[in-house]
Amino acid sequence: MRPGPVFTFNLQPMPNNQPVYKSIAESFLQLVSTNRVREAFNSYIKNDFRHHNVFFKGDAVSLRGGMEENAVLFPFKKLEVKQLIMEDNLVVAHSLVKMEPGDTGIALIHIFRFEDGKIAELWDLSQPIPAGSINENGPF
Repeated sequence: MRPGPVFTFNLQPMPNNQPVYKSIAESFLQLVSTNRVREAFNSYIKNDFRHHNVFFKGDAVSLRGGMEENAVLFPFKKLEVKQLIMEDNLVVAHSLVKMEPGDTGIALIHIFRFEDGKIAELWDLSQPIPAGSINENGPF
């Protein structure tokens, strides 16, 4: 009789500060969506931070400037985090943002990479939510 497949798992203890990462990611998103961009960056962004938003240079100063401009253009913006998923030093936030009251909104995915308790890297993807979508499940 042949033995069945052998499965091994690499179970390592999580870093002590890891549960805080989800809170930091959510707090960062709430701050930048309520025109507290500098506070968010000063509190949570690592000095050598980089990001992957294709509309801005990859440094913290450029992204912060874009976020500050967006906050001025959309003073009634509301962001609601729907899901937070964490693995190792990564947090994924799945959110709904409405730029103006009554908007259908935009579904957002932010991926945060943490280093030394701060956000070291950020990716973001967005999808406008069309009015009258044929998908009965919606984006969330």
